[in-house]
Amino acid sequence: MGEPAGYRALVDQLYALKPRGTRLGIDRMRPLAAALGNPERTMPVVHVAGTNGKGSVAAMIEAMLRAAGWRVGLYTSPHLVHLGERVQVNRERLTEEEIVGLAAELAPISKRIEAEEGAEMRPSFFEVMTAMALLKFSRAQCDIAVLEVGLGGEFDATNIAEPEVSVITSIGLDHCEWLGNSIEDIARAKAGIIKAGRTVVIGRMPLEAERLMRETAERKNAWCVSVREVFGDDVETYPRPALAGVYQRWNAGTAVLAARALGERWRMSEDAIATGLANVAWPGRWDVREVSGRTLILDASHNPEGAATLDANLAQLRAETGKQPIVVFGVLGVERARPLLEVICRHARALHLVEPRDVRAVPVERLQSLVPREFSGAVMADRVSRLFAGGRCEAGEAGDVVVVTGSIYSLGEAMAHLEHSSETR
Repeated sequence: MGEPAGYRALVDQLYALKPRGTRLGIDRMRPLAAALGNPERTMPVVHVAGTNGKGSVAAMIEAMLRAAGWRVGLYTSPHLVHLGERVQVNRERLTEEEIVGLAAELAPISKRIEAEEGAEMRPSFFEVMTAMALLKFSRAQCDIAVLEVGLGGEFDATNIAEPEVSVITSIGLDHCEWLGNSIEDIARAKAGIIKAGRTVVIGRMPLEAERLMRETAERKNAWCVSVREVFGDDVETYPRPALAGVYQRWNAGTAVLAARALGERWRMSEDAIATGLANVAWPGRWDVREVSGRTLILDASHNPEGAATLDANLAQLRAETGKQPIVVFGVLGVERARPLLEVICRHARALHLVEPRDVRAVPVERLQSLVPREFSGAVMADRVSRLFAGGRCEAGEAGDVVVVTGSIYSLGEAMAHLEHSSETR
């Protein structure tokens, strides 16, 4: 079935609202939610923040809740291929028809808010998508919703919710232009989702960040539990999910503690938790496929903290396969490109540098200038559309291992071609 009339133009209009999102704060979200009858108050919520791993942890918690028999809303960002992936009920994504209908419903409300309170109060793209998610979950009578923070925590649009449990997966240096230039600054921003008298689960993070989380929880009379105090520092003691990659075991530990914190009311038995972990799906995170006779791995690693994880994964890949991979790489922001390229060039046999479809993408020529001088492999300027045209993989040869990494936007474009779909962002 094709897209409904006007859908493509509508998506372009929604994306035109993105520049408004650089103003942090929930002051625009509050009047929008109020005009909709505060749908965030109609269902319990699990709220998930973190520098890395928050999407995977949200997916694991959702899978556990569904295994326990609940109807679950899942709100994440960004999407890989389809805009509707951001809003799912029992892992069924929002359809193009629903997006058109909800956007038509929200447009006059946004305009009225702008007329009454000023142009700076017109909702941003992310706030509109958050409103769509909350409306969908409320109308679908979800028993509970899992909301992933978009940026930061305290001033994110999702922070209008009053969660059953808050989760902070990790802390690293990313989005420094908005959140601050130190681990403490970023931890403080993300700790803003901790609510008085509620539980917060904290994942694997630097000790100074964990200390700040505990201090915030104590100040707010919230109960704080960390993966370090329950599972320790050895990854082998952590649960094993269906998702590949060592880091997913850290994420699984965080998700398990969040599920346990929900308590008996939510039927979160150890069986439900184990079933959820065994069946969770989250594409684009060390996602291994066979394409055109090649082993293709899609893995979103887009910041310095992710670079350390990518380093470990590539080292393990080489040890297991005895091969140096061919890497397809594109990213947003030079500050992210440098540490990732340093890691990639320690392991890759050749590089295909691409430019994601986003105004923040690092041009291929700039990426070429950042490749370490000691790298002796081939470096090629390329396009995702050429490498994966028609659902094939043109990087390397049959028998090679090809890793697509960097921005989730690069992965999404590759996946769109692999799925013979045209919607990429």
